[in-house]
Amino acid sequence: MAIRIKSQWHDEDAARSADEIGGAIAFIAWRIALDKAITLHGENFVYHNDQQRLAVIAEYLIYEVQIADRLIHQMGDDENRVATITALVMKLADHYHENANELLGSGDHANHLIALYNERSAEYAEFNFGDQGPSYPFLRHLGYEIQQVMTSDEHDNRWVIDQVMDVDGPEVYKQLSRAIRNLFD
Repeated sequence: MAIRIKSQWHDEDAARSADEIGGAIAFIAWRIALDKAITLHGENFVYHNDQQRLAVIAEYLIYEVQIADRLIHQMGDDENRVATITALVMKLADHYHENANELLGSGDHANHLIALYNERSAEYAEFNFGDQGPSYPFLRHLGYEIQQVMTSDEHDNRWVIDQVMDVDGPEVYKQLSRAIRNLFD
């Protein structure tokens, strides 16, 4: 399903803080991750429960943060990169926390996402990201993590890795990279 992503600032000439840019990227990333979770369901992959669905969204969000970090680094904005990525992760943690509270009940959902982000960042650091985007191992890692989340005793979603690697992962990269470039232009 194609989603429309607004990635142009209303007042393009105004200076933007790292918090504003991080917040805008977080909003876009959340919409993309949610769309891809819905796409998996539409491709007949089965979610056992809401916790599993949120875990898939979390994996997409973390993948998107990795993309954002690498793209901002490629743009040469290292001065604001750390502040922007920190704002992005914190805003995503807020979105995740709000949604997890609604679906799963109260808990420390924001810190769960931040801890998972820290763990996955060390893993994604091993993979290449070039001018064409994420490498095959980069995409495979996303697919593998989502496959691990979606495997259960009742449903064998073993082919989800192919959908994520071949279709959804590259689409996420295209959508997010276009949006980030627009936000920084």
